[in-house]
Amino acid sequence: MVDFSVWDIFRNLLLAARWTVLLSLIAFVGGGLAGLLLLVLRLSRKPWAERAVAGYVQLFQGTPLLMQLFLAYFGLALFGIKTSAWTSAALALTLYTSAFLTEIWRGCVEAVPRGQWEAARSLAMNFREQLRHVILPQAGRIAVAPTVGFLVQVIKGTALASVIGFIELTKAGTMIANATFKPFAVYSCVALLYFALCFPVSLYARNLERKLNVAHR
Repeated sequence: MVDFSVWDIFRNLLLAARWTVLLSLIAFVGGGLAGLLLLVLRLSRKPWAERAVAGYVQLFQGTPLLMQLFLAYFGLALFGIKTSAWTSAALALTLYTSAFLTEIWRGCVEAVPRGQWEAARSLAMNFREQLRHVILPQAGRIAVAPTVGFLVQVIKGTALASVIGFIELTKAGTMIANATFKPFAVYSCVALLYFALCFPVSLYARNLERKLNVAHR
């Protein structure tokens, strides 16, 4: 047994938490960019695009993230594509995030009154101009709070990357607990660090929602 103090445990977990933060940011930013592209395709009024995006969203929302991580890590190897745990985790979480953000943002776009679309068309704007100048600015204001709130789910979702060997906060906690035989102390520190990452984001999302609600009155 390795003799670790609580401070040693916390310090090592804090180092591992950097990878949790980095993976969360990659998944959130990459998923946001992909989600925005999918949203535009879904709003393009092209039947094939709407069906394809709807199927994509249903696929990733209707299957467990754990299975998606396994497929990204082991499934690609069946096609001769070798990926690291880091690459597979980033890919799976990015696709997962893009599906959820697409659906969140679609709901925000639908919350914009239909009269805004009609007003934009009356000004002879094409579809791209309608989105850029009229619809997306209004939908973006509605989407800020739920989008920031979803970041909490992304941060917690990174814990599942430990099953494919990616050493983030949860995986590091398991390794340290096995080495020290102090699971209660280790996982208490893990929980505390997840709380420290997620609570400020949740609080920020609530404050944003409150401010936006006041601004709309």
